[in-house]
Amino acid sequence: MAELHYPEDLRYSKTHEWLRLEPNGTVTLGITDYAQDQLGDVVYLSLPSVGDVIEDPSVPFGTIESVKAVEDLYCPLRGEVVEVNSELLDHPEWVNEDPYGAGWMLRLRPEDPKEMETLLTAWEYREYLAAGEGR
Repeated sequence: MAELHYPEDLRYSKTHEWLRLEPNGTVTLGITDYAQDQLGDVVYLSLPSVGDVIEDPSVPFGTIESVKAVEDLYCPLRGEVVEVNSELLDHPEWVNEDPYGAGWMLRLRPEDPKEMETLLTAWEYREYLAAGEGR
C-alpha cells in the first residue's frame, strides 16, 4: 500500500479537506489523501453550483459516495463558490488517483482569507491522524 502524503503548502481541516490559497486570492478545496483512502473507490459526487455561498462551515456543501459509504463534504471557510470542478462529476475516480491535483472540488472567494491561518498545517494534520482523532 502506498504511503499517504500531505503537501506542506496546503492547510487541512479536521473533516479531512485540504485547502490551497491561490495567488489570485481564491481558495481551492478537495479531500485529503487520508480521506480518499478511507472511502475507497469514489463513484459519485454532489457539488455546489457557482455562485453558491457557504455561510456555515458546519453545514455540508455536498456529498461524496464510494463503494463503501456516502459522506458529507464540508468547507471550513465562509465564502462564495467561484468555480466547480465539473469534470469530476464524469470522472469521480480522480479523487482517488490525484486528490491534490485533478481531484480538486471547488474554488471559493473566502469572506476572510485570514481564516486559513486557523486550519491545520501538514504537520498538525499528520499529528491529528496519528493521535487517532480523525477516524
